[in-house]
Amino acid sequence: MKRSLFLLLTAISLISSVSYAEDSTPLPSHQIAYPQGWQTWSSIAVSHRTDNNTVRAILGNEIAVNAARSGNHMPWPDGAIFAKVVWKAGELTHWPQAIGPKAFVHAEFMFKDSVKYADTYGWGWARWVGEEQTPFEGGMQVCISCHTPVKDNDWVFTEPAWFPNK
Repeated sequence: MKRSLFLLLTAISLISSVSYAEDSTPLPSHQIAYPQGWQTWSSIAVSHRTDNNTVRAILGNEIAVNAARSGNHMPWPDGAIFAKVVWKAGELTHWPQAIGPKAFVHAEFMFKDSVKYADTYGWGWARWVGEEQTPFEGGMQVCISCHTPVKDNDWVFTEPAWFPNK
């Protein structure tokens, strides 16, 4: 009896976990699935936009990080994915001379695939807004318009930060 109860509770727990995981995954943005596990990617750069007072961490999947660290990113290789995580900038509580992340704004991504995204200059763009990670409804053209000034830089604003090898 105890074994049956244990098995039943284990099954319910697994079903609940799977249902929660499926329910908690944000809907696609611009027909692009929400990238799982991006929160553990490595840093490529940081930026502070003075025009809208935001700070950003630019993360990359393994392909993007390897390209950034080796200097082989002009153009970026197929399979590279960037995550740009954006917060409103604000004074740090215990360090008033510094600014840091405050309210979360959105997470946006660039997916390099020169075949799949041939019509959008080799990149797929997607964004999820707010803590709820609601898919951005503006369309990829909004992203392309913003990135047009850097079309000669493979459509990428980010300048990879130097990281020591030792």
